Amino acid sequence: MRLESIELHHIRMSLREPFVTSFGITREREAVLVRACARGAEGWGECVAGQQPDFSYETTSTVWHVLTDFLIPAVLAAEVEEPQQLRRVLDGTRGHPMAKAGLEAAVWDLFAKQAGQSLAQYLGGKGDRVAVGVSVGIQESTSALLQAVEEYVRSGYARVKVKIKPGRDVEAVRALRKAFPGLALQVDANAGYSLADLPVFKVLDEFDLAMIEQPLGATELTDHSRLQAQLRTPVCLDESIGDAASAGAALDLGACRIINIKPGRVGGLGEARRVHDLCAQRSIPVWCGGMLETGIGRAANVALATLPNFRLPGDLSASDRYYAEDLIEQPFVLNSDSTLTVPTGPGIGVDLRWDRLHRSTLRRALLKA
Repeated sequence: MRLESIELHHIRMSLREPFVTSFGITREREAVLVRACARGAEGWGECVAGQQPDFSYETTSTVWHVLTDFLIPAVLAAEVEEPQQLRRVLDGTRGHPMAKAGLEAAVWDLFAKQAGQSLAQYLGGKGDRVAVGVSVGIQESTSALLQAVEEYVRSGYARVKVKIKPGRDVEAVRALRKAFPGLALQVDANAGYSLADLPVFKVLDEFDLAMIEQPLGATELTDHSRLQAQLRTPVCLDESIGDAASAGAALDLGACRIINIKPGRVGGLGEARRVHDLCAQRSIPVWCGGMLETGIGRAANVALATLPNFRLPGDLSASDRYYAEDLIEQPFVLNSDSTLTVPTGPGIGVDLRWDRLHRSTLRRALLKA
């Protein structure tokens, strides 16, 4: 099958509140949405690169350039009989996993719809709900953090992740653990520390955390293995895991005991499933990370999280965690058991709100075969 057209929308949406990490502050979320069309059907994907090259070197500008000038022309010229075949086509362009992931997600959605299956079924997942948690950015003060976490716990989130950075770590976590002794609590450093900060992690190790996510730099697997060897708390890797090969290298080194899988970071749903399968073979639990996705990207993540080795709650959250108005007709709502319901309709199983998309769109491009 040949795709007939691929359309891009560069969007900007205001967050309900600023999201603060060790990288900086995000007040508005930009992303590139991808619409792939063939044989009367369409599929949607989301490129999660943001405005700044902080979490990744990719940005909305680089994604737009790479998609329009390289990836989309290559895909429109290719015969594609199943989504997995896209890797062969996309690998002709080096790097740019977020651009590739958004395009590939649209094709996965398209093929699942043509097969009359939900994306979760098409990927091989099972179940009608996935466990989720909430990610809380760095707050102005410890008291503000306690208040924010209390509100999320009251609203039904059973697992909370808080962002930390040097100088905003031990005091905050100590206060949280005292206030919420039974809460499933984890921290995310976003690569903001070095091995010289071992004393900080030794203190954090005392607070019965579910995990410490990406404490050191993305390329520092050896130092991560040294750190993990000195901690009871599992280290979880995020930015360090770019594909199944790097996941295998991290596990060989003992650099972590948990892996966070983000389809955008690893280059798409196909590679995400390969990382999942590798970790399952080695009895390493995984969970699905979030990138402030709209309902389009969130729906794909929820489908992915139905695979059996996603044993830990993901950073998927309800739609209203980040946006007053999502781009989809059926926003994701938190269930009383801290889960999201998996859409059962064809493909990603949600319908786009075109009026909201038009209001959010900064630019649009349509490429045809």
